[in-house]
Amino acid sequence: MKLAMGSDHVGWELKQEISEYIQSLGHETVDFGAYSSERTDYPKYGKKVAEEVASGQFDGGVLICGTGVGISISANKVKGIRAVVCSEPYTAKLSKQHNNTNIVAFGSRVVGVDLAKMIVKEWLEASYEGGRHAKRVNMIGEIETQE
Repeated sequence: MKLAMGSDHVGWELKQEISEYIQSLGHETVDFGAYSSERTDYPKYGKKVAEEVASGQFDGGVLICGTGVGISISANKVKGIRAVVCSEPYTAKLSKQHNNTNIVAFGSRVVGVDLAKMIVKEWLEASYEGGRHAKRVNMIGEIETQE
């Protein structure tokens, strides 16, 4: 898989470790910032990663901020994005299987390195089941077209 990654300054350090971990699993990562611990704003990184994923050039994305919430809300404003915030692996797995999530997010102030690796691994290894879940995922997509 080719994954777009992004974080704010709070998630920058964890992003480096998770990127290396993802690469060790045989996947490719591209970092869209932030590139240091210098204070910055999470919405621009959530938006950038989401746009890259929505364009189809990436198979998915990983976002990290302090809690994972703000950066995922920003990503979810981009049409076609279904970003999920996870603080444990079970939600990550089921979000992909049932909701066809294309971005996983978590907080560097919420989860440690080992738990973040477990979350990412479960999310990467899960596959969308379609079937009975497809109707609801399609309904989510329809919301985006309503004004």
